[in-house]
Amino acid sequence: MSVKRPDHPIFKKSVEFIRERLGPTGFNSLEQDVVERLIHSSGDFSLVDFLRFSSSSCSIGVQALLAGASILTDTNMAHAGVKAMASRTLQTSVHCALDWAKDLDNQASTRSAQGMKGAWHELTTNSCSQSPPIVLIGSAPTALNVLLDLVEQGSQKPSLIVAMPVGFIGVLESKARLAASDLDNIRLEGSRGGAGLAAATINALLRVAYLEKSC
Repeated sequence: MSVKRPDHPIFKKSVEFIRERLGPTGFNSLEQDVVERLIHSSGDFSLVDFLRFSSSSCSIGVQALLAGASILTDTNMAHAGVKAMASRTLQTSVHCALDWAKDLDNQASTRSAQGMKGAWHELTTNSCSQSPPIVLIGSAPTALNVLLDLVEQGSQKPSLIVAMPVGFIGVLESKARLAASDLDNIRLEGSRGGAGLAAATINALLRVAYLEKSC
C-alpha cells in the first residue's frame, strides 16, 4: 500500500516564494502546478511567457497516469529525470525511445527519431493499459516529427505530448506543427526546453495523480 509523503519543507518554501513572485497568472490549478514545478526546477521565471497548454491537457495527463498510461521519453536524460518520481508515486512504467534505436547510417536522422517508430509500435500494440503512452520530448525535434508522422498515418494518438525540445535546428518547426495539430499537449514555445524541463512537467502531473489516488 502506498503511503502519502509530505512535501519537503524547502520545496514548500520555494513554491510559496514562486507564487508570491509570480502573482496572478490566469492558469488553472493543474497548470499552475506545472508552472511552479518548471520554475522551481530551472530558476527561470521567464518560462511562464512561453508555456502553452492545449485545452484540459493537464487534467487529461493526470487521468491517463491514473489509468496506467506509461511514459515514453526521447532520451536517457529525460528518462532519468522521470524514473524516480514515477517509481515512488504510481509505479508508472517509463521507457526511452533509444532502447529501440539501432546503429544509424543516415546522418539526416537521429537515434531518438529512429527509436520512436519502433517504440511507438510496440508500446501501443502490446500495452494492457486503457490509455496510450504519454510522450516526453526534451531534446529531439526529429523524434517529435516522427511521432506526428505516425499519428497522421493512422497510429494511435498519445494520451499527452510534453514537447520541450531545446535548440535551433528544426525545433520551432516541430513545435509549430504540434501546435497546429489536434493532439493534447504541453509545450514551450521558441528555442527553450530540455530534458530537465520535460521531466519536471510530467513530475508535476505524477505528483498530482499520486495525491489524488492517495486521498
